Amino acid sequence: MAKIKYTQVKSKIGSTQRQKKTLEALGLKRISNSVEAEATPQVLGMLHKVRHLLKIEEVK
Repeated sequence: MAKIKYTQVKSKIGSTQRQKKTLEALGLKRISNSVEAEATPQVLGMLHKVRHLLKIEEVK
């Protein structure tokens, strides 16, 4: 399975409570915080919900 790296680039201020909880579930706490994870359907779905706050890259 592919690995992906995602970084929070925008603030969660002004986001809905659901989006804030999604960021927390993804392991993101603050701006410029990065996480590497497996590209499972569950993770990809969460990333899709908050994609406007993130920078997403594929890790080789």
